[in-house]
Amino acid sequence: MAFDAETIRAEFPILARQVNGHPLVYLDSAASAQKPRAVIEAMVHAMEHSYANVHRGLHTLANETTEAYEAARGTIAGFLDADPAEIVFTKGGTEAINLVASGLGASLKAGDEILLSEMEHHANIVPWHFLRERLGVVLKFTPVTDDGRLDVEAFKRLLSDRTRLVGLTHMSNVLGTVNPVADLTRLAHEAGALVLLDGCQAVVHQSVDVKALDVDFYVFSGHKLYGPTGIGALYGKAERLAALPPYQGGGEMIGSVTLENISYADPPHRFEAGTPPILEAIGLGAAIDWLSGLDRAAVARHEHALYDHVRERLNGANWLRVLGEAPGKGAILSFTVDGAHAHDVAQILDKYGVAVRAGTHCAEPLMKRFGVTSSVRASFALYNTLREADAFVDALTKTQAFFA
Repeated sequence: MAFDAETIRAEFPILARQVNGHPLVYLDSAASAQKPRAVIEAMVHAMEHSYANVHRGLHTLANETTEAYEAARGTIAGFLDADPAEIVFTKGGTEAINLVASGLGASLKAGDEILLSEMEHHANIVPWHFLRERLGVVLKFTPVTDDGRLDVEAFKRLLSDRTRLVGLTHMSNVLGTVNPVADLTRLAHEAGALVLLDGCQAVVHQSVDVKALDVDFYVFSGHKLYGPTGIGALYGKAERLAALPPYQGGGEMIGSVTLENISYADPPHRFEAGTPPILEAIGLGAAIDWLSGLDRAAVARHEHALYDHVRERLNGANWLRVLGEAPGKGAILSFTVDGAHAHDVAQILDKYGVAVRAGTHCAEPLMKRFGVTSSVRASFALYNTLREADAFVDALTKTQAFFA
């Protein structure tokens, strides 16, 4: 079944605007995707018709809002093939990883090892450094090959009987590399380690079945998934969540409180202290419902076709260095332009209405691995078109000429 990006574009109000006298070409979806009307309207409807705090009231508005909030949890669970009790609402993928790191820190000790990779986002590096600083945990990093693949043989060598957790990105936000996470998870479990996957990019572009992957923890952010900011989710196997201590204290996460003692609620509410991001959760549920209504395989083919078209048009451009060309990678193009700083390239592209990302992409170790201080990233989404792909290449060619 063919995918019609032009029809989909009509559902995104912001895509009709112009930037600097040019039609907006938004190629920064890997950082944060635009929002369809379905998400906007779901949040507005909740505010206009049934807003109240959740889980605490007995009046009609409180009941309606609680039902909508928990329905969103159920939607996320279905999206990942999980049980609703295994889904914790968080502020995003970053908080979800911090929650797991904080909880595991209670049982780790000096000399225990955590195995990451060189392609991780800072969100999957820094929380583990906290444990290194505070507990003496040892961090190890799986290297990345020249074409942007995770070195699986090195990964096997780095696993040891002291490895307590493996934390990996499912899909790199810079390289677009899709890691063989099912095989890596099996290897980690055979070594006795838990596995956490950063799925912030992967869930946008492919179906994810956490049960089939057998992963212990899986995290993602709503704003990359066409949903609101300030919301994300942590999936954890029921027994893994049950073993974690609370992340924050406050209302909702308790069983009972006296002046002398407290008891904690069962997961997932144990990890949702205070008033949660109610409207954002409802918006995320709407985003997933909307996305799930599309032919996701056709969407993926469309995104890859755009990427392939751009690569073909730029074939032979000896002034361009592409970072990451692993087989089966996602539709993310990270690159440098000879003689130009990434920030300058991005600013000039903006003059043509083309929005891209420039910098380290919260992946400084990966930038160092490839010998660059920064790069430009164009990320393709379901609402991008062939016309926009051509507009990007045309603008990039003009930009390069400025530095030649």
